[in-house]
Amino acid sequence: MGADVHKGEDRNGDRPSGGGDRLSGDGERLSGGGDAVPAGGDELVADHEYLSLERELTFLLRRARANQGEMAREVHPDLESAAYGLLVRLEEYGRQRATELAAYIGVGKATMSRQLRALEDLGLIAREPDPADGRAWLVDLTDEGRRRVTHVREARRARYVTQLSHWDRQEVAELARLLHQLNGVIGK
Repeated sequence: MGADVHKGEDRNGDRPSGGGDRLSGDGERLSGGGDAVPAGGDELVADHEYLSLERELTFLLRRARANQGEMAREVHPDLESAAYGLLVRLEEYGRQRATELAAYIGVGKATMSRQLRALEDLGLIAREPDPADGRAWLVDLTDEGRRRVTHVREARRARYVTQLSHWDRQEVAELARLLHQLNGVIGK
């Protein structure tokens, strides 16, 4: 698909290990052969493709967490990393109930309420009563919140375009399709 994007580091951010040994995403040393047999005798044999998938996903998720924190600080220096996903969701789908956002993010009402209060204090979101249900509130980005989130996301997309400029657009589309498919399976 493209050149090795890790440029000499293993997926743990370390220098490559010597000999034919590899490290799993959890730092477990794997044999140089195609299949690895975890210690313990009766455990299942994990084949190379799934170990590679686990290693690459671990690396990707670690980078994604770091990037999310970076993007949150670009939106606002006091923004919590976890709240960035809420802002993106509101930018993409418009105003929503707090309960919908909590379900999407996978947190409880108390956690969602705290995050929304912090976003409101920063002037990034506003709440208004839901006309369909007077007990519920709708949450939406403020104009300033929308401007900041859009700016950060456009800058991030421009970085992807630069970083993946040597990829064919079909490869980028295929990667997006496969990640979407994987997210559908993992979310179940």
